Amino acid sequence: MTDKKFLLAKKKGMSQIFREDGNVVPVTVLEAGPCTITGLRTTEKDGYTAVQLGYIPARDKHSNKPQRVAAKKAGVKAHRVLREFRVDDLNGFEVGQELKSDLFEIGDVVDVVGNSKGRGFAGTIKAHGFQRGNETHGCMNVRRPGSIGQCAYPGRVFKGQRMSKHFGASRSTVKNLVVEAIDAEKGLILVRGGVPGPPNGLIQICTAKTGGAK
Repeated sequence: MTDKKFLLAKKKGMSQIFREDGNVVPVTVLEAGPCTITGLRTTEKDGYTAVQLGYIPARDKHSNKPQRVAAKKAGVKAHRVLREFRVDDLNGFEVGQELKSDLFEIGDVVDVVGNSKGRGFAGTIKAHGFQRGNETHGCMNVRRPGSIGQCAYPGRVFKGQRMSKHFGASRSTVKNLVVEAIDAEKGLILVRGGVPGPPNGLIQICTAKTGGAK
């Protein structure tokens, strides 16, 4: 099996733990797995190598027909969540294999991916940190974004101009978090620091691409 580890999890909330030296560490509690390998992607057939994980078994009415058919062919149950993780080598992975929280070890450095909390439609001050105008001396531009283009050449708004937008609810990655504790019986992984997303939000945990032990 490759050295890369990966799991799907739910964010349960934040807490803190005390180390033996008395230092307190803020941690995020992740309910990891159990995840089932529902498919393998090979270079010969798919052009790349990857492992497909299924998370949270689904009833027939909660899954689409293509998912049910694919799961039946693979000899596994249909799942609500399917995600693929790229690997260099498929040795050690089998369809139907179950991965749990004990896959990781204390001290592992991981990258965590989730969807950030949605904050609705936000103005430039909240979304981009723009400075507001004065509220005195007749200022008529307190929280407005100001000019966004030119009146003459080129007479248009450039692509990528920072403006009001739908804020949050986007894919967010936090790199190089350290696994502080693992509860294999309850399927919990505690990582140091914060993790994007609301409670019960879907989280992907995988071995860090960069960085080492901390």
